[in-house]
Order: sequence, then C-alpha cells, then structure tokens
Amino acid sequence: MQVYKALQPFSVLSFDLDDTLYDNKPVIEAAEQAMLKALADLTPASQTTDSQFWWQQRVKLARIEPEIRHDIGRWRLLGIEAGLIELGINRADAREMAEQGYAAFLRERTRITLTDDVIRLLQALASRYRLIAITNGNACIDKMGIGELFEFSLQAGPDGKMKPYSDLFQVAAARLQVSAAEILHIGDSHRADVMGALNAGCQAAWLDHYQSPVTVLPHIRLTEINDLSGLL
Repeated sequence: MQVYKALQPFSVLSFDLDDTLYDNKPVIEAAEQAMLKALADLTPASQTTDSQFWWQQRVKLARIEPEIRHDIGRWRLLGIEAGLIELGINRADAREMAEQGYAAFLRERTRITLTDDVIRLLQALASRYRLIAITNGNACIDKMGIGELFEFSLQAGPDGKMKPYSDLFQVAAARLQVSAAEILHIGDSHRADVMGALNAGCQAAWLDHYQSPVTVLPHIRLTEINDLSGLL
C-alpha cells in the first residue's frame, strides 16, 4: 500500500466490482458467447455470431442517444433489438428475441465466483466498516454470495450516471446519512473510480493492476486487493 495523502477518518468502504474483486475479462467473454449462441439459435442470419455487428448497433444508438451509455444493460438490450430489426425481423418479434438474447448474456454475466481470500477479507472488513458497492456494470453481489456483507449496491443507469460522474457517490452518502468524505472508495479504474470518488468529495484507494503513471493522486494506491488488510 502506497500512501499519497493522509486518510481522514472514514466509516464506509465502497467497492467497485469488476476487475476489483475479481477478473472480469473471462466473465464478459463467457457472457458474450452465451448471447451470441442464443441469438444464433433464434435466427440463422450470419451476423448473429459477429460481436462487432452487435457492438456497432450500440455505437449507432449512442450517437442518437448519448445518455444511454450510462445504463449498459439497457444499452445492450436495445442494441440487440436494433440489430435484429436491421436483419429484417419485425419490431415485436425483435423485442422478444432481444430479451431472450440479453437474458442469456446476463445469466453468464452474473455468474461470478470470488476467491476464498477475497471473501475472508470482505468478512473481516465488514466487521469494522460499513460496506457498499458502486458499479458501472451489472454484476450482482447477491449472486456472488456476498450480499449479506454489504448494505447495498448501486448501479449506473438505475441509480444515476456512471462514474466518474458523482451521482452514485452522492446517492450513497445520502442513503448512508454520512458525508462523502467518510467514504473510502476502492476501484481499479483511475478515471472512473479515483477521479469519480475525488470529484464527489470521497476518499480514493486505487487498485492499480499495471503500475500505471499517477496523474490525479488517490489517497492510497494498492497493488492487490489484500493490501486492504492494512485497514484492519
């Protein structure tokens, strides 16, 4: 743990989820493949197995409605629907098929297993601090088996604009009835997590997987999540 700024007293630990508590890359890859398979089963068009085709649908949507990027679940769902319509499927059927494709994605997207070390760390931290989750993604702490350790989880889209916007941090502070400064947010993204937390008046712990250059200073920098045991 590398300290850049002295930590002020805090009572809440806020966790990013993806790539902070687990490696998210294989999760997303499995979810994407599940979606592609489901869509290929629903329609024989060759584009259904092309990830780039579906990504381009989301790019088009974001040009028309930039705010949709703050809700990545809805963005993906509507992107699937738009792609199916482009393939010649009528809107009503496209909507139903999109929901099935997205459901296949979400089943794998939320199939996440934490290591025993991470679970033990969270259990120890929960005995001393209030824990919450603030994520730009759509992982589910209950499906991970750690929901009972957290007071709540906030998700970009349903709960506000994604980090680094301050919405989710402000909602968290209001719900917890604490000042933003009493929240120490832990995350792997310098832009989303460090800058987002600091913009909202929270303290920031950066889980830096790649020993990246520091631009905006967090309060502390971690090289692995278990460095947080130093807070106990």
